[in-house]
Amino acid sequence: MPQFFLNKRLILLLVSIIFLVALIGFSLKDRKELTWSEQFVKDTTGFVQFLFHQPAQLVAGFFENVQDMKNTYKENKLLKARLEEYVMLEAEVQTLKKENEELRAVLDKKESLRDFIPIEATVIGRNPDRWQEMVIINKGEQQGIKKDMAVITPSGLIGKIQHASQFTSTVQLLSAIDRQNRISAYVQGKDGSVFGLIEGYDDKRQALLFKQIPFDAKIEKKQLVLTSGLGGIFPKGLPIGEVEEVVPDEYGLTKMAYVKPAANFYDVDEVIVVKRKIDAVQEGETK
Repeated sequence: MPQFFLNKRLILLLVSIIFLVALIGFSLKDRKELTWSEQFVKDTTGFVQFLFHQPAQLVAGFFENVQDMKNTYKENKLLKARLEEYVMLEAEVQTLKKENEELRAVLDKKESLRDFIPIEATVIGRNPDRWQEMVIINKGEQQGIKKDMAVITPSGLIGKIQHASQFTSTVQLLSAIDRQNRISAYVQGKDGSVFGLIEGYDDKRQALLFKQIPFDAKIEKKQLVLTSGLGGIFPKGLPIGEVEEVVPDEYGLTKMAYVKPAANFYDVDEVIVVKRKIDAVQEGETK
């Protein structure tokens, strides 16, 4: 009896395997139509997927919308802050513009001491014996060049016009040994502007001498020295150099500063002759 049931189980197992293999082979066969059982399984599966897909999409879309709203809120808040900054900045600009116009009206000046007309020129000559003192440029009186006009490079001030002929001019460099070569200058300090005069050049230190500084003035290293425009020759704001060291003068009444030149006096090829606009306006009014 037990042997019979054992054989029966074995027969059922073999029949199941044969049926499964046949079913797999039938499924893999290239057919134009599906059987009713396959259609039922596919339709049921698709319907179940549809039922779960819609709620899942709704939930996912809800969380995406919440995140988008958060991002939009942050961006809106940032834009409002920047807009407020822009409004404040615009108000400050308008205030400064109005103050500038009022000051110009008080001074009754059409042009500022800082404004100038540039005249480009090229160095065409240099005396080896006076290399540190002067250069010759290819512009003269015919191009509007006049004596004592400032001469600069893109780096800063290098000197002034010493002589002007019809088509050429001689430029006296700041490094020239000439006691009459004085430039009104100032340092923009923390407590306000400190004024003085550029007088002379220390060849050993290769530094300009900024003299007649008030003894109680506070000047620090690396501060910029600029033309003040008060000498009646140079425009205001031309860079001269930066402070290297501040020492008492020989009498102890004022201070003197060693200034490292902003421009290179040794290697000069292209220069700009500076003509103050305020002078040009005055010339036009006298004609």
